[in-house]
Amino acid sequence: MGGSVKDVQSKAELDNLIRTGAPVILHFWASWCDASKHMDQVFSHLSTDFPHANFFRVEAEEQPEISEAYSVSAVPYFVFCKDGKTFDKLEGADPSSLANKVARVAGSINPGDAASPASLGLAAGPTVLETVKEMARENGSPKGTSKVQPGLRDTLKKRLQQLIDSQPVMLFMKGSPEEPRCGFSKKVVEILNKEKVEFGSFDILSDNEVREGLKKFSNWPTYPQLYCKGELLGGCDIVIAMHESGELKDVFKDHGIDTNTEGKVTESGNSKGGISESTGLSTMLTSRLESLINSSPVMLFMKGKPDEPKCGFSRKVVEILQQENVPFQSFDILADEEVRQGLKVHSNWSSYPQLYIKGELIGGSDIVLEMQKSGELKKVLHEKGVPEASIEDRLKKLIASSPVMLFMKGTPDAPRCGFSSKVVDALRAEGVSFGSFDILTDEEVRQGLKVFSNWPTFPQLYYKGELIGGCDIVMELRNNGELKSSLSE
Repeated sequence: MGGSVKDVQSKAELDNLIRTGAPVILHFWASWCDASKHMDQVFSHLSTDFPHANFFRVEAEEQPEISEAYSVSAVPYFVFCKDGKTFDKLEGADPSSLANKVARVAGSINPGDAASPASLGLAAGPTVLETVKEMARENGSPKGTSKVQPGLRDTLKKRLQQLIDSQPVMLFMKGSPEEPRCGFSKKVVEILNKEKVEFGSFDILSDNEVREGLKKFSNWPTYPQLYCKGELLGGCDIVIAMHESGELKDVFKDHGIDTNTEGKVTESGNSKGGISESTGLSTMLTSRLESLINSSPVMLFMKGKPDEPKCGFSRKVVEILQQENVPFQSFDILADEEVRQGLKVHSNWSSYPQLYIKGELIGGSDIVLEMQKSGELKKVLHEKGVPEASIEDRLKKLIASSPVMLFMKGTPDAPRCGFSSKVVDALRAEGVSFGSFDILTDEEVRQGLKVFSNWPTFPQLYYKGELIGGCDIVMELRNNGELKSSLSE
């Protein structure tokens, strides 16, 4: 597509640009919507006519976080930002209105003139304009909008509808009711059990086609998803709110769902739902576990400690939390067998690590990694009101994560610069154990540490929180026979 239109890669990128106060025009579109494609040609021509404004294209279904932020439910849809805030919006295929709204945000081509004659009559050309107008007429609306729903294959649509209709109450979740694979899925299962309702379930982790297709089919980007008689009720937060208000029970009653199925189990899809039995844990241990879980907004039960993980899975979750700038507390389950065994029963989660946010189980290493990659982890932390750690606090924790700590380019086994390689070789030659951090993986740490330490280059070697220096100083200490003694005082 022509002009100087750019595709938005992330909400963070967009937010940063809008904060500068510069004029920003967003076009929310969908690949399956012909009106979007034709309006994009108009949009591209406008970007050429108004070079001082920033024109961005957002694929509505591929960027759900951005679409939700601007309440996009139909395409084409345009948002106009100026001075750091939303200035105006436009829904539908209306080229003249688009051009005039762009002009009000970015400034007319000729002062006092409307933008449409210059930007549309000359730039876009009559063919594009007539096509857009015709599409609007065909859609039976002057706006010519299309709902944001995917162009799914008919066979997949049919399969999804059959799954949704396979039980009066149907839960699409991660894992199964007996073995949930995320805390949100687990919570909804618990609520349905408390409501004493039979339900079917489908493990979306077992079928990627269903997993991705249902997001578009339902226009709901996350899981779990709960349906009643074919209608989407919502995800975990909505189900919790409906349960606590009594509305969920009323919905089941209104739809003729039996809520007196004490102890019954229903087979459906590839999983089943039923009533959970008591944990059998003592009141004292249950109280202790709940106290530990709620002792910090973000609580990690792991093997070892953050600076000395005792398993790779625990280490991975620690790294993810550090990358997300999340302040957290941890508990070493290897140091307390009662907690180690009791928490498995209490959480109905058989392995470690286990991550909790505001008392809710999120899951283990694979779930946390998946949530980080999808952006869901950051969203959950934000929704739960968990603040990011300051860069200074983060750097202090990283420096203190090992008595001897090396900030380098690459890893000890695969250094990415000669100076980092030399320091690694020197430490290993002296038999010094050390932790490391690859500054190439985190630009915030890379730039922040330069200021924090007042040391402009890498690698940087620390001992017990104090900066030793860079490659030259480490080499000098080694040549003088002082390196090992300096790191063991």
